[in-house]
Amino acid sequence: MNIYLYGMIVCSNSFLLNDFPKPDEYSEIQQSYRFPGGETGTCATVLASLGADVTMDGAHIGKNTASLVKEFYSGRSVSLDSLYFDDSWEGLEDHIWISGNVRTPFGIFGRFYSEAYKTGLRHWNKPKESDIVSCDAAAIDPFFWEDSDMAAELCVKHGKSYVTIDCGYDSYIHKNSAVSVISGEGLKNNYKDKTREELFPLFQENGGGLTIITNGGNEFLYGRKGGEIKKFTPYKVNAVSTLGAGDTFKAGCTYALAMGMSDDELVSFASACAAAAISRYPLQLDPPTIGEVDNIIRKG
Repeated sequence: MNIYLYGMIVCSNSFLLNDFPKPDEYSEIQQSYRFPGGETGTCATVLASLGADVTMDGAHIGKNTASLVKEFYSGRSVSLDSLYFDDSWEGLEDHIWISGNVRTPFGIFGRFYSEAYKTGLRHWNKPKESDIVSCDAAAIDPFFWEDSDMAAELCVKHGKSYVTIDCGYDSYIHKNSAVSVISGEGLKNNYKDKTREELFPLFQENGGGLTIITNGGNEFLYGRKGGEIKKFTPYKVNAVSTLGAGDTFKAGCTYALAMGMSDDELVSFASACAAAAISRYPLQLDPPTIGEVDNIIRKG
């Protein structure tokens, strides 16, 4: 199984706390790690653990992050051949503070995009048609403007099904996706004054495939244009860290899509992947396996 991923790859510095402190109070750091992350970076890690061969492209890798990315994916079934390593740029990093089912990220993404807008210098690649031609399925982050649209257009041109996340309901990427996942964060960023229940019919009506609107660990909605709106309650586990849960759900959707699972099977599989992800920290050292995911589904 060959999966093509296009999107955000960063180096994440994460810190697991006892509890989030109040202002001017202290909290002990239990563990801390620095690993490749981002929506595409984490998705690649999980898909490789599930047994897929992955080609990853998108964000440039800077001089401060290159060695970590190369070392981490060495020995994993993730190809870095399409990435651009830029020695003249520092690279993208974020810092994430975690306690149980709460996390708070800090980063420089506003600067990353404002510089691209003002100067035209974009620290990301255009998708390569040859990568898409050779894949069995794809996942596309919508964060790189018309270049993300290009990746979707190439998938459509070559008949490749793809998963996407947090798109607008009227976007090209959503309308042509096989699976479109919208998170609570995505809704808040794009549709602040509307509820999931209000927005789902708009996504459903404009979607070309399966629409899923998640809700953290709570019941979420899924369905297709012209079909019923279904509900699914996520599998319950003890949440150690929610970091990477959404990216792992996306990976589960992509794997299930490539395997030809039904909508109900896909939702169950992706939910079980996310459940496995939040039960440990850090995810990168112990990503979900097929056996673990199947066991979560069997136990219900």
